[in-house]
Amino acid sequence: MTVIVAGLFGLVVGSFLNVVIHRVPLRQSVVWPSSRCPVCGEQIAPKDNVPLLSYVLLRGRCRNCKARISARYPLVEALTGVLFAGAAYKFGLGLDLLSALALILTLVALAGTDLEHKLLPNAIVGPAALVGFALSVLESPERWWVYLVSAVAVAGGLFALALAYPGGMGMGDVKMGGMLGAFLGPYAALAVFLGALCGALTGGLLMAAGRIRRRHALPFGVFLAVGGIATLFFGSELWELYLGLAGGG
Repeated sequence: MTVIVAGLFGLVVGSFLNVVIHRVPLRQSVVWPSSRCPVCGEQIAPKDNVPLLSYVLLRGRCRNCKARISARYPLVEALTGVLFAGAAYKFGLGLDLLSALALILTLVALAGTDLEHKLLPNAIVGPAALVGFALSVLESPERWWVYLVSAVAVAGGLFALALAYPGGMGMGDVKMGGMLGAFLGPYAALAVFLGALCGALTGGLLMAAGRIRRRHALPFGVFLAVGGIATLFFGSELWELYLGLAGGG
């Protein structure tokens, strides 16, 4: 039952995250005015704002002007719902679930803004880092310094890379790395590694397909989000696998 409730709640949160993704980079309020069609400006009625269902019933178009609604809206809602349900299944009820949900909604929002606007807003990263650190300290008070050091170390490492390879990484990525450290502690380094690996593989495939050129910049925040989600769910298992392979070698 907890998993179902978490999944349904995730759909609602995903609907709100779509507002965040659209408005925060434009420095607009996420609470006022109410949701409107970005093309005609018509206010969206509550019956047309039901996660997933409204998109299907409206056939992906605005009821008023018939403009096409971006597929990003149902995708974000579905993704958030699935990840919330998965987190409830893995962590159960407790403070660690609250931390997981906070990280998930943050990473979905950041991935969406980076993919759509090529931006990782401080208005999202900063508060999320504080919330993540606070939840981590509440969960493990004696290890508060581990999360602080992790945040500084990961951000520092990414900052060094940004200086060494200008244009390949932005300060938003650096701050996002620090935020991951506040949530994940030392496992944030694994999240960065997985994100970099995912980015390299994606870039290689796109270049092989002729979709991008060699020096084309990909939104690294998206891959950091993927690495963060993978580490949240499978970090300890992946680390144990690595140690096993290293020991066996």
